[in-house]
Amino acid sequence: MKELHVIFGTGPLGRWTADALLKKGKSVRMINRTGKMMDPLDGVEIISSDAYDVSKNIELTRDSTAIYQCAQPHYYEWVDKFPSLQNAILDAAIANRSRMVVGDNLYMYGHFSGPLTEDFPINPNTRKGKVRAEMAQEIMNAHSSGKVQAVIGRASDFFGPYDTAFTGYAIEPAVKGKTVNLLGNVDQPHSFTYIKDFGMLLAELGTNDSGLGQVWFAPTNPPITQAEFLKLIESEFGKPVKSMVGGPLMMRMIGLFNKEIAETVEMMFEWMNPYVINSSKAEKTFGLKTTPFSQAMQETIEYLKKRKMSNQ
Repeated sequence: MKELHVIFGTGPLGRWTADALLKKGKSVRMINRTGKMMDPLDGVEIISSDAYDVSKNIELTRDSTAIYQCAQPHYYEWVDKFPSLQNAILDAAIANRSRMVVGDNLYMYGHFSGPLTEDFPINPNTRKGKVRAEMAQEIMNAHSSGKVQAVIGRASDFFGPYDTAFTGYAIEPAVKGKTVNLLGNVDQPHSFTYIKDFGMLLAELGTNDSGLGQVWFAPTNPPITQAEFLKLIESEFGKPVKSMVGGPLMMRMIGLFNKEIAETVEMMFEWMNPYVINSSKAEKTFGLKTTPFSQAMQETIEYLKKRKMSNQ
């Protein structure tokens, strides 16, 4: 009988974690509010449930080898809802003695002089960074106390198929013949993680005991500037692509009318300064390889073109 791996969240990270687990021959169950997802993966069971309900989480993860926390509330609800969401999933992992694998970001490090590695001091300088830091500490405390086997995977700003955040405003407009949106200082080096590589890492952490009790960065290509990122997009179209740059003031003004955008304002420091990570720890330990930028961009734009055609 195949090992059961349960993923909370059917967004881009959940999808590509499931894809990587399927390639490892695992049985995959995904949980979200609706029981539906765009382009469902063959062989994956999708169940509708409330992830804040501990009893339901325990029931749906019974006999699972690993549980993956890839779900999150709306960006503007992080402070109020994110900790309780994760705790409800963690409680299920503890009850069923399942491994807990958390998909995380880099907000808890705050301002840093890179390249950033997993052992850098935790020094959040934003509301969302503090929330992420506290949530990660709860996971590590549960592991160190012996309540659960846990591991955390982190990534920088990601892009790729099925992502609607950065991909949605920085790449997809080019496919539609519109203006792409960049942020802050486009000449600062920035680490961009390909979403498939992030999913590959989480699947590895859920199936490899050597990662337990630690933080791991997803395999990520060497940093490039947003200006260079734009050139990668242009190379796929063979022509210039229109772009505009949103600075802190513009984002603050747009945020007056859009709650999601309003939450990006405190994170603008990421886009005004170098934001570089070193992911060699996971690459060397697990033998994981990053998807080359050119291939990642080609796959992303091919997906967006197909999505555009299907919506016509």
